[in-house]
Amino acid sequence: MKYTLVLFAVVLFAFGQPVRAQQNTKQILVQTDKVTLAFTVGKNQKLYQSYLGPKLSNAQDNGQLSGTKHEAYAPSGTDNLFEPAIRVLHNDGNPSLELKYAQHTAQQPEANVTQTAIHLKDPKYPVEVILHFSAYQKENIIKAWTEIKHQEKKPVVLGNFASAMLHFDAPNYWLSQFHGDWAGEMQLQEHQLTSGIKVIDSKLGTRAHKFQSPTFLLSLDKPAGENHGEVIAGTLAWSGNFQFAFELDEQNSLRVLAGMNPHASEYHLPANKPFVTPAFIFTYSQQGKGEASRSFHRWARNYGILDGNKPRLTLLNNWEATYFDFDQQKLVGLFDGAAQLGVDLFLLDDGWFGNKYPRNAANAGLGDWQENKTKLPSGIGYLVEEAEKKGVKFGIWLEPEMVNPKSELYEKHPDWILKLPNRDEHYQRNQLILDLTNPKVQDFIFKLVDDLLTKNPRLAYIKWDCNRTFTNAFSPNLKVQSHLPIDYVNSLYKTLARIRQKHPHLPIMLCSGGGGRVDYGALPYFTEFWPSDNTDGLERIFIQWGYSQFFPAVAMSGHVTSWGKQTVKFRTDVAMMGKLGYDIQVSEFSEQELQFSKQAVANYKRLSDVIWFGDQYRLVSPYEEKRAVLLYVNEAQSKAVLFSYNLQTRHRDRFTPVRLQGLNPQKQYLVQETNLMPETKSAYAANGKTYSGDYLMKVGIAVSPTTALTSAVFEITEKP
Repeated sequence: MKYTLVLFAVVLFAFGQPVRAQQNTKQILVQTDKVTLAFTVGKNQKLYQSYLGPKLSNAQDNGQLSGTKHEAYAPSGTDNLFEPAIRVLHNDGNPSLELKYAQHTAQQPEANVTQTAIHLKDPKYPVEVILHFSAYQKENIIKAWTEIKHQEKKPVVLGNFASAMLHFDAPNYWLSQFHGDWAGEMQLQEHQLTSGIKVIDSKLGTRAHKFQSPTFLLSLDKPAGENHGEVIAGTLAWSGNFQFAFELDEQNSLRVLAGMNPHASEYHLPANKPFVTPAFIFTYSQQGKGEASRSFHRWARNYGILDGNKPRLTLLNNWEATYFDFDQQKLVGLFDGAAQLGVDLFLLDDGWFGNKYPRNAANAGLGDWQENKTKLPSGIGYLVEEAEKKGVKFGIWLEPEMVNPKSELYEKHPDWILKLPNRDEHYQRNQLILDLTNPKVQDFIFKLVDDLLTKNPRLAYIKWDCNRTFTNAFSPNLKVQSHLPIDYVNSLYKTLARIRQKHPHLPIMLCSGGGGRVDYGALPYFTEFWPSDNTDGLERIFIQWGYSQFFPAVAMSGHVTSWGKQTVKFRTDVAMMGKLGYDIQVSEFSEQELQFSKQAVANYKRLSDVIWFGDQYRLVSPYEEKRAVLLYVNEAQSKAVLFSYNLQTRHRDRFTPVRLQGLNPQKQYLVQETNLMPETKSAYAANGKTYSGDYLMKVGIAVSPTTALTSAVFEITEKP
């Protein structure tokens, strides 16, 4: 059912009908329960952003939000002196665009979501730009994207195409960005913006987030903390080249542009064919970064991730136990380890396919997706059955977008490959990229996944990998090569949507050589993502801390592996902060480690609902102290789970008690340490004691000893 919005004295409209520019209709509001984004139509009929901030208590005050300083979507070529949101080359060679308000519509397609579309038109050329906004009331998230279309005789050339432009006026601006590389993703950096343009971008095509993440936190006036300060948290729902531009002008005003990277991506747009940008998703918080993150987590579970409010599968992966060296007998033997741990699923990783060119190393077989007859003479179906006999489900690894030159697929379809003519092929991990803009390649990938699932209907899980970026990329399928970075990603989404239409709820992990493709453009097709190939417990604390700014625990896979010098307990406690898995040789556990791990899986299954679906509070940052403390609290405030980690502490380091958050001050809570090694007792004074929520939040408890690389998990339960 659709609901009609009526904003008295501000915006008037009939359900689904446009509001045309009239003297008494000069303001447009996009609002959530706590946030207002206001636009004003000026006397010149241009659209201006007049406000972005906390929702006013008195709705009548909204009428005063009427500034006309910042054009809402400033075009190139006329009177705009700064970085444009859009740049267009017309059929007659005119490189300018002028945008004036024509009309807008507002609807409420469901009780929690409002949708606004603002139509802007050029008075001289038949070009229209539509600014779209979806406002999620309870989550306080706004999603903004742009639609561009025209009716000129020939294609117009788009040079810039931002998803959104936001404006700010504050004394100072502090930017937090997240950078990295393979095995070092989502490293936090914060600095003050100065005059000029700061650009965060990617030109990598696929695995586009390898060096920079399409996420940022912008603090107004002063650096925001977890619980204080004004902050904008933003991310782009796009799995390809992106660009954020932060331009500070001579009046100390800041404009933020977010969208696909226009670098080498000029787009020739035919008449009457809409060009739709990916969504820029953002929230505003007056209570610091923690509130912004919780808004994103709630929105993601409800709208941004496939089945975000449903349980996840624990698993055991074979990769670090076998790499490419396995056969079906060895794999069946590993099923015992999964059964011993009590996990839900066994995941077969790379190396199971290829016959003419067996996949015994990373240099051959990729693209030939038939079971290797030497390794798996009885096929995947046999492994599914044998796993089920041990009480576990079975999943499998794929890298559908890639191909080895040493493969039957490459020999049969050299025209399916992205590679430059008259240049040497350039390899990463001995592989090239299939041309997804080619409909035949899309059909091939769909058929690969569909045939695998049709032939093995009880196959319970897929790990979808993507291990290289664009280099020497050229598509024989495209007439205009500058379309490739955009068309590739849209073709990927088209293929994923086709798979999901037939297999809507199959758990699939989004992996891209680690976290090279973690974004809300891809995540609607996936149930979880792989943050990093680096599973060292100490490193993962920092990596998962970064991702937690925007992505919820239910989607973040954490595996216990042999990486790192920490104890099994430490590595397990870290992995439990997300979706727990193992990638380790279980038979090499000591008796004590095996006993601990079996109990840890049982503990996790008891506590996972709180971790997956509760509110997360980052209590102590590893960037500020030699420890990290995080808390998850369920919606009813009846259950909480606290994780505490000592990092590289020294002998004389001492830590203060930690004040908890998110509890009910009136309730009484029992604090119990869990996930202890066998035959050990808790060394914490708070263990087994009962405290009021008020005490825990105002006084706190000691959860950090002095010993380096130690960890503790506390179960906090309401007492009747």
